[in-house]
Amino acid sequence: MPGPSTDSGHPLGYTFGNVVQEFLYDDDCDEALRTSVEKHTGQALVSEDFGDVADGALIWWRSEDAEEEDLADVLVDALANLDNGGLIWVLTPKPGRPGHVSPADIEAAATTTGLHSTSAISAGAEWAGIRLIARGRR
Repeated sequence: MPGPSTDSGHPLGYTFGNVVQEFLYDDDCDEALRTSVEKHTGQALVSEDFGDVADGALIWWRSEDAEEEDLADVLVDALANLDNGGLIWVLTPKPGRPGHVSPADIEAAATTTGLHSTSAISAGAEWAGIRLIARGRR
C-alpha cells in the first residue's frame, strides 16, 4: 500500500487511511478523480456492496439514474455504512452536459434523508460535486 500523499489535502476532504465507498460507478466516471482519492487515502475505493464501516461515500449521479433508482434510497444506502462524520459527495455531470442533475434535486433527496448540502466544487472537466452532511441536532 502506498504511503500518505505529501499534498496538503484532497479537494473532497478525504485523508490518508479513509475508506471511501463508491456508488453507481460506470465507465463515464472521472478516473483522475477516482485515482486522486485512492492516492490521498492510500486505499482502493470500495464498491456499493461493501459491508463494513466507511469514512466517506462518492455517489456518481446522472439524470438517467433517476429512471431506475431514487437518490434518497442511494443516500440511505451510503449512510448505512458511514462512520459518524463521514463525507458524502454526490457527483453529477456539469450543467449543459448529458446527465446533469439540478442541485435542487440533490438537495431535495438530501433533505428527505436528513442531510443538507454544505459546499459545491468542480470535480473535474465533466463533473461537479455537492457535499452533504447530517443536519445538526437542535
